[in-house]
Amino acid sequence: MTQLFYASTLFGAMTLAAAIDEGAFGPGGSRRILLVSNNAAVPEITPSLDGTPGFAALRPRFDEVWSWNEIVAPLHPSDWKARIIEVPMTGRLLCSHLSLGDGPDELVVESVAVPPARTLAGLIRDCPITVYSDGLMSYGPTRDPLPGEIAGRITRLLHLDLVPGLAPLLLSEYGVPARTVGDEAFLQVLAEVSGAGDPVPGAGAPEGGRAMILGQYLSALGILTPEEETGLHADMLRALAARGFASVLFKPHPAAGRRHARQLRETAAELGVELTVAGETVPAESCFAALRPELVTGCFSTALVTARRHFGLEAATVGGELVLERLTPYENSNRVPVTITDALLPRLGADGSLEEPPAADLPGLVRAVGYCMQSEAYPDLREEAAAYLEAHGAARYFKRQRLASLDLLPASCASGSAVAPSGALGRIRRRLSRVLP
Repeated sequence: MTQLFYASTLFGAMTLAAAIDEGAFGPGGSRRILLVSNNAAVPEITPSLDGTPGFAALRPRFDEVWSWNEIVAPLHPSDWKARIIEVPMTGRLLCSHLSLGDGPDELVVESVAVPPARTLAGLIRDCPITVYSDGLMSYGPTRDPLPGEIAGRITRLLHLDLVPGLAPLLLSEYGVPARTVGDEAFLQVLAEVSGAGDPVPGAGAPEGGRAMILGQYLSALGILTPEEETGLHADMLRALAARGFASVLFKPHPAAGRRHARQLRETAAELGVELTVAGETVPAESCFAALRPELVTGCFSTALVTARRHFGLEAATVGGELVLERLTPYENSNRVPVTITDALLPRLGADGSLEEPPAADLPGLVRAVGYCMQSEAYPDLREEAAAYLEAHGAARYFKRQRLASLDLLPASCASGSAVAPSGALGRIRRRLSRVLP
């Protein structure tokens, strides 16, 4: 039996390893091939998954490791896909290159709605597909419709139980059952990766008195401008300083480059805060385990939830409302992760205060947002979404234009309250409100 796995992040590969250890892919003895991909904007200057020190702990679980970047070079793995007429030939060439014969017995991929995972699912045919999720996106709707040839082969969704009581929407429209990967198995894998990886800055120092900032790459995704993202990190650092922290660890996103760290050092110098920067290849979870920071803050990173869920650390968000406003189109797949962290975690204020979010029916909120994002894929959620909006209002998680297009504007919105107008129209209305009586 041959199983072909695909991974693009260390966190995803750790999830795969935990699932393998739990027996989700059967007993040992199968031929297991891992295909890794570096999907960074400029992969040539970004560490690849199999090149990170922590990967050495995961390597023994696979018989072979191949690079998708090398196979499709010089094309970018997130952009390339075979033309329809080339699919049969390219699929045979890939199977030959990997010595798969007629193909693997199982294909295991992440993010199946977009390349490279969707590309692989189209090239590797006639075998069942397992999809695994490496973060909060599993709770959101499937990003794009899948062709029947792919959707009909997906047998299960594996995911970490990041938010107990919250069921994934991902692939549910195709009747795909979801299975959780156990916390104990994941934490054991994390311990192995931490022991084999780069050292965590400050590890071994007395615990306590330290905070941590989780960086992302929001400007690279077009959500914020580079200046706004720099300002967001600076706001986090100033808030931590106002809260009394004199020592802060900054964990940049592996795909973000070094610019954010350089700019944050300048702010730290102004504030008199000791700023330490973790290496690009050090998982945020390794920092949680080694340093036990008193407070972890970020925008909407999955690691915020793992800090709280798996390590019992205090976590808080900054910038959630701004990102919710900026996400376009409404069905942007980051919307549900932002919604979850914003509604679940305390918000760190500029003065260092922590404000608990308003009490929320999180499952109802996520399903209502998911319906508004992809209403055609989840028609059965319409009544539930309408009931949620009437009971709780639209608040910051819904756009008036989207609700109006779905005929879901609750009575409170129809009478002129609840949902703030968005986009150019919203800006015009807000300016007029300042000059007109």
